[in-house]
Amino acid sequence: MNVPRRVVTGHSPDGVSIVVSDGPVPVSRELPEDGVAFHEIWNTEGAPARIVAVEPDEPTARTLAVPPPPHGTKIRINEFAPGHLDARGLQSPVHRTASIDYGIVLEGEITLILDDSEVLLRAGDVVVQRGTDHAWANRGPVPARVVFVLVDGEFDESLAATLPGGLAGLMHGGPQD
Repeated sequence: MNVPRRVVTGHSPDGVSIVVSDGPVPVSRELPEDGVAFHEIWNTEGAPARIVAVEPDEPTARTLAVPPPPHGTKIRINEFAPGHLDARGLQSPVHRTASIDYGIVLEGEITLILDDSEVLLRAGDVVVQRGTDHAWANRGPVPARVVFVLVDGEFDESLAATLPGGLAGLMHGGPQD
């Protein structure tokens, strides 16, 4: 597992821009049986995001849930190891979150599985995931690294009414909850 470096800026008591921390991300979680690692980069709670001189607590230690907090954001890097597909050819559970997720492929290839299609994404590709049921699969020979920026969202009532099962199947916790 290649833990990413995180540089966090802040302010001195005099309002001067400073580096508050520089080092490996403090919170990583590995699911070896699924071949997936989550490296939590930063989280915000509420919008607009409150900017303070120095965070009183480590934001990534607040929660390890997949979706961001209400009115918040989350940025993480996921690593998908090859060779960890289930009988359906999936590496993650099929899931839906009430969020807008921007996925940026850094390395390797990852397949996005939707209800009616699959899309192969390569390094440099960006996907905008808008509350759809989906799953992920690394079907290639090398690890895939993807940056995900998640922004809390809310389903339009007319869209929610068309979803099979409505919003009852939303993921609120982690990938194995």
